Amino acid sequence: ARAVTVPRRDMAEPEAVCGPGPGTGDAPGPAEELVAVIGATVPTGFELTAAEEVQEKLGSASSVSRDRGKIYFEVPAQSLPQVHRLRSVDNLFVVVQEFKDYQFKENKEDALKDLEDLVKKLPWTDPLKVWELNNSLKKKKTKRKKHNLQNPASKEKLNDDGEGEGTAQKGTSKEEDCPQNAAGAEPASSQDKEKTEGVASQNGEEEEDDHEHSDAKDELQAGSGSETKAGDGKAGEGEAKVLKFRVTCNRAGDKHSFTSNEAARDFGGAVQEHFQWKADMTNFDVEVLLNIHNNEVVVGIALTEESLHRRNITHFGPTTLRSTLAYGMLRLCNPQPTDIIVDPMCGTGAIPIEGASEWPSCYHIAGDNNPQAVKRAANNISSLLKKNENKESSTSSGVPLDIVQWDICNLPLRTGSVDIIVTDMPFGKRIGSKKKNWDLYPACLMEMGRICTPGTGRAALLTQDKKCFAKALSRMGHIWRKGQTVWVNVGGLHAAVYLLRRTWERAEEKRSFW
Repeated sequence: ARAVTVPRRDMAEPEAVCGPGPGTGDAPGPAEELVAVIGATVPTGFELTAAEEVQEKLGSASSVSRDRGKIYFEVPAQSLPQVHRLRSVDNLFVVVQEFKDYQFKENKEDALKDLEDLVKKLPWTDPLKVWELNNSLKKKKTKRKKHNLQNPASKEKLNDDGEGEGTAQKGTSKEEDCPQNAAGAEPASSQDKEKTEGVASQNGEEEEDDHEHSDAKDELQAGSGSETKAGDGKAGEGEAKVLKFRVTCNRAGDKHSFTSNEAARDFGGAVQEHFQWKADMTNFDVEVLLNIHNNEVVVGIALTEESLHRRNITHFGPTTLRSTLAYGMLRLCNPQPTDIIVDPMCGTGAIPIEGASEWPSCYHIAGDNNPQAVKRAANNISSLLKKNENKESSTSSGVPLDIVQWDICNLPLRTGSVDIIVTDMPFGKRIGSKKKNWDLYPACLMEMGRICTPGTGRAALLTQDKKCFAKALSRMGHIWRKGQTVWVNVGGLHAAVYLLRRTWERAEEKRSFW
């Protein structure tokens, strides 16, 4: 079940953004030269990590939004399959246009009228071509998966009917105060990253690079003419179907005379009039995004239906970590081939599963003291193995990962045998308690220091109980040195990822912590 929080209207939400990169209005020449400006929502605090991944895997420089949780980069449209395989991004959209200093009128009616008039002036053609291409790749993937499974009904976690996550659509001008799913245009679907939740379920990560890449090229070459149909406001060639759409508005800032619902409603009305599309909040084909952050406005078209961070987990626990955040934590530690990476409090296994998927040349060990958590993690690993078996031309179905039930304060691992420790520590909210953390944290740091290699070992630890962690770390200064601290938003909680370096000092087996 997907829940989208609807922020209070006048509170600044880190969600809506500004956009840095160049606008998208330039019309390219031949279809294969079509370039897309892509916006990606990422875990707050990990914008630079995501930008590094984009540079490394796509060769594109990213600009980080002034508002947290978004980056922008330019890629050839035929690279869309690789874009969907990025591990650090939650949701993707193609930028229609960005305004860095949009002047809103003080009067509500005038401000909303300006937004309506904006629709006719925007360069929709190329972004809609990118959306069409993205859609066609998604459909091809679905067909291939169904064929592979020899079961046309099987959905393989693909949501072709795109659930509406809680942002609304122009459409029926319901009042602004309708909380989620206000028909009038779901409000600033909250917070820092999740908003336009969605990618075509695991959209681009399950297929072979070459296969998808050639599909993208074929679509661009064959389709450049027919793919513009969405932009014409008519149904695709040969189809009498009228596209359905919704508008999702994310607004941040306290100087606007209108609410996010009102903006989405009126902007959506203009979109409907311009394209002659049909408004539908739940079974929509196109999701138009209107991001407003103070005086910065970005208009985009969503390329994802379900957030990419849902890629690995099928069995959820009370505090399941997002895969994108797990990737960011692992990347901070810079894993090297043959490194032994341990998550001593693995919960549902999000961190080790992400690690084994992205760093298969390392050995990953996951453990937890809760038998139920170990069972969930084992089921998630099993699901990953099945997914690998269903991949085309899969060479091996194994993953370098083991799951163990153990006591975090008495790990069955040799002293100095572990290179990297990455874990999500109990916040003391849904699991454990703040009081217990005062004993648990120093004991954990001591035991993790014992198993970690002196001098070269490192750890990335996530916690919201920052006061307790700081106190415990101050007592463990002989074993751990604090490096970077990344501030993140985890389910609305202000948390931190601490990157620690293991000192050369030998860890004592027993020590009085306080």
